[in-house]
Amino acid sequence: MDIRKPNDSELETIIQLSPQAIIDGTMGEVNPTKEKTKQLIEHLTEKGSYYLIAIDNDILMGWIFIGENRDSLTDKQNGFIYELFVREAFRGKGVARQLVQTAMNQLKQNGFSEVRLSAFAGNHVIKLYERMGFHIRTVSMSQSL
Repeated sequence: MDIRKPNDSELETIIQLSPQAIIDGTMGEVNPTKEKTKQLIEHLTEKGSYYLIAIDNDILMGWIFIGENRDSLTDKQNGFIYELFVREAFRGKGVARQLVQTAMNQLKQNGFSEVRLSAFAGNHVIKLYERMGFHIRTVSMSQSL
């Protein structure tokens, strides 16, 4: 498996599959249009965020979208994982772990001393993040009205 930045064709595939990644990541609570997803991606890439892909034999297995984010209370810039997605056929094979580890290494090389992310409560990926040393920092709550 190779982990690297995608070429233009691979990036287009990611953009096409990203709505499903968002649906999976939000456990079905968010179902964005392709246009809305593309707008979100473009907004973050304009600010320097980028994808890393896991690829084997020219098959895209998954990706991670990383960049920086400013803490609204301290103004500290942190590395940030915006999206992690592994295609269903490749789940349970260590792809997500390798993507996260590579992303953390790159963010550290870029000068960040901390990496943050957000995940929906109940998402199974939280267990992976915890095994990799992430811990709960804040809790966001909601109530329907």
